[in-house]
Amino acid sequence: MSIQNLDTGNQYGQYTTDFVDYWDDLVGWEGRTASEGGFYEQLAKNAGAREVADVACGTGFNAINLAKSGLVVTATDGSENMLAKTRENARQMGVTFAHTQVADWVKLDKQLGEQRFDALVCLGNSFTHLFEHEARRDAMEAFYKALRPGGMIILDHRNYDSMLDQGYNSKHQHYYTGKGVDAYPAELNRYLARFEYKFPDGAHFQLNMYPLRQDYVSHLLEDAGFINVTRYGDFAKPYDRENVDFVQQVAYRPRD
Repeated sequence: MSIQNLDTGNQYGQYTTDFVDYWDDLVGWEGRTASEGGFYEQLAKNAGAREVADVACGTGFNAINLAKSGLVVTATDGSENMLAKTRENARQMGVTFAHTQVADWVKLDKQLGEQRFDALVCLGNSFTHLFEHEARRDAMEAFYKALRPGGMIILDHRNYDSMLDQGYNSKHQHYYTGKGVDAYPAELNRYLARFEYKFPDGAHFQLNMYPLRQDYVSHLLEDAGFINVTRYGDFAKPYDRENVDFVQQVAYRPRD
């Protein structure tokens, strides 16, 4: 079977309806839930958050779990196909969101409102879809404006430092836990991480992402005005920079 989602024209176009139909199989909801152990829900609640925006909701895994924990969740994504699947999954699980819409990160504060949320999450390695520094800078500034003073941002990404410096090696223990699913880089250099995803029935897809280094992401957060940047590796700290699959970065908008 040929790769089905190449040459779609833009970052969100990579998420074709066919690929989105497979996405929950890739995530592996049961394994992912066990792996996270309520990490994001606990972080948000410990920070006193009530209203949360998931700005890269995908098919809804984190948005739904945040809502099930009692938080008031707005779910957005750049892909209408992904957002449609989030709504479908939420209906099937009896979960209600405060709001859902397709949203552009660099316009998030204008589309959703300034100082609207207590917490904002950008998960699933999603921020790596932006290839230009200026777009990443503008998106981070929009995230900052969408948060209330004292609000928290949580952003995760693959451990690209390890991938670029040591070579790719993943336990698939915490992310992409679906049975019989394989995810690996078909191409990897300092400018591009092209990941291939293979499924048991032979279907396979690719995604193009930018390999963000840990320190760079922390600097982006700080340059946007966030403070107290804290990093976790595979949901724990301290962590070995070379031996975790994913990094979670947490920061805060200063209080007035």
